Amino acid sequence: MTGDGARTEALEQGPAPYARAASQEIVEFIEKALSDLDWARVARAVELLVYARAAGGKVLVMGAGRSGLVGRAFAMRLMHLGFPSYVLGEVVTPAVGSGDIVFAISGSGRTELIVTAAKAAKRAGARIIAVTSHPDSPLGELADHVVVVPGRTKLAEETDYFARQVLGIHEPLAPLGTLFEDTTMIVLDGLIAELMHLLGKTEDQLKRNHANIEL
Repeated sequence: MTGDGARTEALEQGPAPYARAASQEIVEFIEKALSDLDWARVARAVELLVYARAAGGKVLVMGAGRSGLVGRAFAMRLMHLGFPSYVLGEVVTPAVGSGDIVFAISGSGRTELIVTAAKAAKRAGARIIAVTSHPDSPLGELADHVVVVPGRTKLAEETDYFARQVLGIHEPLAPLGTLFEDTTMIVLDGLIAELMHLLGKTEDQLKRNHANIEL
């Protein structure tokens, strides 16, 4: 089917066919990823965070682009839980060292900024927790602990989603790193729920640490 034919078929699917198809595909991918995830690795990440907190350590979260936005959301929840959490690049971020945790997020595990920063943090004595789709990547290999979150592995040569379906090319409609980023967001929100349980925190207690000066 030609691109024009595929687009005509898309319009016949009803309103916002690409949005609906992509949303469904993302949900199905996340459900499969969560069923295959090694939750023992998540549990170990939780333990490392709890140990660091008990010892007075800090948590530095870092990621580039959209992974960085996921990291910021995670750092915010850690702050709500009472962790001294920071985000790489902020002017108020202190030095890291022994007893601190660096939480590095990179789907490819090859993002130069993140790998370089992780190397520097490790030289300073911090422990590195990496969230990546590739444990054998530079980031994965230098990390002290890795949580493997699957994501999209390659780009589709055929750019029209419905044409890909007709041709049997089952590349994701979600572009670039979306599947990794969305799945990571869900996994880290689940990790926060685990921390809430272990630390005996309630939602009301988290609210007390939420910003009370907002525009």
